[in-house]
Amino acid sequence: MQDSQDRAPSNRQSPIPNHGALPRHIAVIMDGNGRWAARRRRPRMIGHRAGARAVNLCIDFCLERGIGALTLFAFSSENWGRPEDEVGALMKLFLNALEREVEELDRRGVRIRFIGERERFAAAIRERMDAAEERTSGNARLHLVVAASYGGRQDIAAAARALGTEVAAGRLRPEDIDERAVGARMALSDLPDPDLFIRTGGDLRISNFLLWQLAYTELWFTETLWPELDTATLERALADYAARERRFGLTGEQSGAFPNPHSERAPE
Repeated sequence: MQDSQDRAPSNRQSPIPNHGALPRHIAVIMDGNGRWAARRRRPRMIGHRAGARAVNLCIDFCLERGIGALTLFAFSSENWGRPEDEVGALMKLFLNALEREVEELDRRGVRIRFIGERERFAAAIRERMDAAEERTSGNARLHLVVAASYGGRQDIAAAARALGTEVAAGRLRPEDIDERAVGARMALSDLPDPDLFIRTGGDLRISNFLLWQLAYTELWFTETLWPELDTATLERALADYAARERRFGLTGEQSGAFPNPHSERAPE
């Protein structure tokens, strides 16, 4: 577990209200599906299917607690290097989930969107992604972001390319490029940075996930494997988060006297 002390400033207003000790945005690495299956001497895909239950539990938890945004690391840009049969089975599972879950999520006021290299997916999956985003675009109860074929370095490189294109076209001066300019071109630029990061499975790293956005996020790790996730584990994460002092570069006295000026983000 880590302490957080600073954040790059932003003067934009967030679409998600700040409820104090409750995180507005939670980011999750859902790790441990394969090990869960291996311990039961079952194929890895059984673990991935079991992990789908934990996804629904996590969404339910956020809806019940009034948490405004949830970002799930579903498939990294590096995961394409896994065995072909596993990748194929994961894509089928992903497609089935898109077909099965979107109607219910829409009914419950969840807005769905995807970040990552969408063009690497098959046309059928891209079409389902587009349809899910369009159907739920007016919802605001929970912003559910699925990072699929995503990498944090890839995200930063894409922002750099966008800035370079604008400079080359004469729309932006190099001296005007600052943290705000870069952040505005990153994925999730319209949401507050994650307040809390959770990783299941016991590994103590962020694995190229939201590198820019997690700069000052509170990190919380658990040995619990993703398919074994329960409400009690999520409650422990929230309790630990609420007990931390988030100073954002100030002294403890200052951070108690002044609201955090660095955490607001909203659509441009």
